[in-house]
Amino acid sequence: MGDEHYLEDIHVGDRFRSADYAVTEREIIEYATRYDPQPFHTDPTAAPNPIFGGLVASGWFTASITMRLIAQSEIHIAGGLIGLGVDELRWPRPVRPGDTLHVEVEVLEVRLSRSHPDRGIVRVRNTTLNQRKEVVQTLVTALFIPRR
Repeated sequence: MGDEHYLEDIHVGDRFRSADYAVTEREIIEYATRYDPQPFHTDPTAAPNPIFGGLVASGWFTASITMRLIAQSEIHIAGGLIGLGVDELRWPRPVRPGDTLHVEVEVLEVRLSRSHPDRGIVRVRNTTLNQRKEVVQTLVTALFIPRR
């Protein structure tokens, strides 16, 4: 994972990349059965959905994989990733069984916190891509990061 990053280590334009994650049909179905029980997420034998044309992962499952990949990425924030909220979340393309995902993080803004002088706020764009480099999710969020 490398060294922990503090606010002073992060700059607008910095980029971080996660490892890869292979998505299985079993995981897609298990997650959806528990949290998003819709046929296009849970039943690979159902009549083909005219929108998706087969089994696809819940967007929330994609978001969960993204979080795992970011948490284990080279960004490695001191004290862990503390999110302040999501400004934007989009799923432009579905995730399918057999896809291999990775996340690319780009720092958009770095500023000191007005209410917590020992911390700063960093806005990042997280782009989740499949093995064909197709964007399957974009997520813009703010992180609460300690200063040295």
